[in-house]
Amino acid sequence: MSGASPLVGLDPLTLFACAEAPRVALVAVSGGPDSMALLHLAALWRDMGGPQIHAATVDHDLRPGSRAEAEAVAQWAAALGIPHSILTWTGERPKARIQELARAARYRLLDALAAEIGAEVLLTGHHADDQAETILFRLLRGSGVAGLAAMAPVSQRGGLRIVRPLLGLSKADLIAHCEAMGQAFFQDPSNRDPRYARTNLKPLLTDLAAQGLGRDELLRLGRRAARADEALRAYVESLRTSLAPLVREDSFECPAGSLRSVPLEALLRILEVEIARIGDAAPRLDRLESLAAGVAGAIASGGHFRASLAGALVSVTPAGALLVVKAPPRRRKASEPPPEA
Repeated sequence: MSGASPLVGLDPLTLFACAEAPRVALVAVSGGPDSMALLHLAALWRDMGGPQIHAATVDHDLRPGSRAEAEAVAQWAAALGIPHSILTWTGERPKARIQELARAARYRLLDALAAEIGAEVLLTGHHADDQAETILFRLLRGSGVAGLAAMAPVSQRGGLRIVRPLLGLSKADLIAHCEAMGQAFFQDPSNRDPRYARTNLKPLLTDLAAQGLGRDELLRLGRRAARADEALRAYVESLRTSLAPLVREDSFECPAGSLRSVPLEALLRILEVEIARIGDAAPRLDRLESLAAGVAGAIASGGHFRASLAGALVSVTPAGALLVVKAPPRRRKASEPPPEA
């Protein structure tokens, strides 16, 4: 051991209060210092009257040695008296967007295990440094207020709550905690792989910190964005209720004139929710902004509007209604080959 942990005195009951009181909590453990610190702290929570703890490691099988690392994590979990599952991502590997698709596969596997063991909560080891990277990444991609709010301490994925109790702690503190507790961990080599976008953010973070935009400043930006987003959500929910819209499974309709004086951001958010619900996917922000501006212009002038986005058809009708419905199938051009059977 290398001395006292910087987390000495941290009350696990307080740390995990955002998880409420689950009967079973599933911990996602990669074997890195953040997730191993999380597992160690979760074991303390259990011992203080908290829930049953079950750990899981997803083996993406993307590099040599990943299976051996997952098996080592299983042994570390057993030493803490925690049952552990190894989940393997099988099937053909994509050649592009590998991190994005691996993340989606990871959550699918964890969702299925949570349902199998009756876990109401999934604990992840995201920490303050991850949050700062997320904010910078989204800032560079032109995200709006909701995106800059970054990761919430608690979010919902179907019937499973995703809880991130370490967002207020630094990676350095989590490493020091593992070292002080004698808890082994792995350093993920993908964190140094230049093929991945987040790896390339690290030098930029260093340069920005030298100019006064470091981790703490990015986290402050994220907190302010989260506060603004919370206020906007509450306003839009109240506005939507006042519209008394006609909502069906495949349509949304309300009087367009009722939206004439509302802020464009509020109109945009209403459209975003309904397009994602009725269409094929969540719309891209830049395209949603263009569509919302067209809708607002038609409402202001008393004109008509019709456009499709993300599988939804949005109209300001001659009868004065804002209507969102499922877009009809796109007509195939004569030069296009027929779809495969």
